[in-house]
Amino acid sequence: MPKRVDHEERRTQIAEALIQAAGRQGLHAVGMRDVAAEAGVSLRLVQYYFETKEKLLFYGLQHLTRRFTARVGARLAAAGPDPGPRTTVEALLLASLPTDEEGRTFHLLYSSYSILSVTDPALASQPFTDDPDAAENALTGLIGQAQETGLADPAVDARTEAVSLLAMTATLGTSILVNQRTPESALAVLDHHLNRIFSTAP
Repeated sequence: MPKRVDHEERRTQIAEALIQAAGRQGLHAVGMRDVAAEAGVSLRLVQYYFETKEKLLFYGLQHLTRRFTARVGARLAAAGPDPGPRTTVEALLLASLPTDEEGRTFHLLYSSYSILSVTDPALASQPFTDDPDAAENALTGLIGQAQETGLADPAVDARTEAVSLLAMTATLGTSILVNQRTPESALAVLDHHLNRIFSTAP
């Protein structure tokens, strides 16, 4: 009896191959043939699941987002059963910094997707993400929660600080990628700003 194919598993395998290949070559330079070789499958199979490179790229972005969510979850799990708002904010921000290979891949590819969504007509015709304000809203809520419980400066504007932290983290990540600064110095800058917002741990 022939083995039943798990189509979602196969799609994930191909998306993972896209991420690995693009992490080395750059998203713009990777073709479907490169992805097939990385996944150890035929080009025809990649084309069967994803008719065009654009469709593959969109699915790859969704897979990258799932990987990021799992990365944040792992950081929070390691922090214990009740990490608190500051630790949760740190987990969200640090997960996107290229301080290890996984973070490097995420930051590089997410930045590449952002640029392609502006310059590539097929990608530009669709929303870059389903919920572009998700991270901003999450951070705003966490800072507001900390203010209500006396763990953050009540004078700061939660949303402004959330936007600032996200923008700063993105810039710090790029500075690490291009060797402008070390991961340690970037983490020190982020910690400085978190200390300004949060008056008491956690």
